[in-house]
Amino acid sequence: MTITQDPTGDKNLHALRPKYLIQPLHNSIPPELLPRFDPDYVEHYNKNNAGRLHTHEVPIEDFRKNPAKYATAYGRQQGPDVFRITEQKCPVEGGEISVRIFEPALARDAQGQPKKRAAYVNFHGGGWVFGDLSVDHDFCKRVVHDLDGDLVAFDVDYRLAPENKYPIPVDDCWAAFNWIRTQKAEEFNIDPDRMSVGGGSAGGHLSAVVAHLCRDVNIPLRLQVLAVPVCDLHSPFTPDGQFDRENCPYESYQEMEFTAALPMARMAYFHRHFLGVPRPARSEEDWKISPILAPNFKGLAPALVCTAEMDPLRDEGEAYAAKLKAAGCQVEWKQMAGAPHTFMHLDGILKGGEEFNQLAVTAMKRELLV
Repeated sequence: MTITQDPTGDKNLHALRPKYLIQPLHNSIPPELLPRFDPDYVEHYNKNNAGRLHTHEVPIEDFRKNPAKYATAYGRQQGPDVFRITEQKCPVEGGEISVRIFEPALARDAQGQPKKRAAYVNFHGGGWVFGDLSVDHDFCKRVVHDLDGDLVAFDVDYRLAPENKYPIPVDDCWAAFNWIRTQKAEEFNIDPDRMSVGGGSAGGHLSAVVAHLCRDVNIPLRLQVLAVPVCDLHSPFTPDGQFDRENCPYESYQEMEFTAALPMARMAYFHRHFLGVPRPARSEEDWKISPILAPNFKGLAPALVCTAEMDPLRDEGEAYAAKLKAAGCQVEWKQMAGAPHTFMHLDGILKGGEEFNQLAVTAMKRELLV
């Protein structure tokens, strides 16, 4: 059958089709930042993250009940196996925490005596709110394996906010460090004068604080590994934990406000949960919240500081490295081009993550095995 058009009708209406609209997925990478990210990260982020809720967008009570329902983890390279992995309980104020211990096989010197080993104490990231001993499990295995029998790694499961707000996570990490050094050195054949600390993000913050505390009590810390560390929780935020866009001194916060992995809304969430609302009133203890405010940077342990180009914490991490260097401290700094805040956990898919592993192992060999 042939259909003819009524000549009095509107020809445009015959060709009319519903508009084809595609809205950006929730938590997708902003278009203006897309070309700057490592394309391998974009591929995996769009596949595994875009469209999902960030964990900070879920009520903390719901997350605690079933973390696996909301957490997304991928891209971590499996660490090589090591001789022994065990866990012990470390006493802390008001309770105890778990410490996971990664050991190489025991080596002996020419006289048949057990050789003393260095120690690496790890503090995981997660904004002081998320994370556990699974976060850096493979990294701890890697450094123990690659140090060829000369290092034992200790991973500290400090208590988390908001249930345990500041200063509890800081105090737990300091207590664990001292417990390892004074109570566990003989058991694990550790040289207490060849110790190091490290961690990513919140773990970098905790490591920086422990490094200052060691210097203050004359503990000869050999190395601090600070990956995308949180160094300043005061300048970028109002006391009630809102992003202080007008007064924030770090360009990367404005530049990366809506970046993937760690947008500013997520950092503000961590600020409120870790410190409470409002955060603690100004005091001489502020530097334990914001290590960049510490009154003295002289005599701190050698540092490896790694930052990420696409991370809002980029500029404060680099400002912290600059303060260390200005005070005469030994500093190795590396910015990972095109990398997100989480690049250390993506060493199975990102060159930046693999490079971080190599930098950390090289730094440990250099500083701990002499």
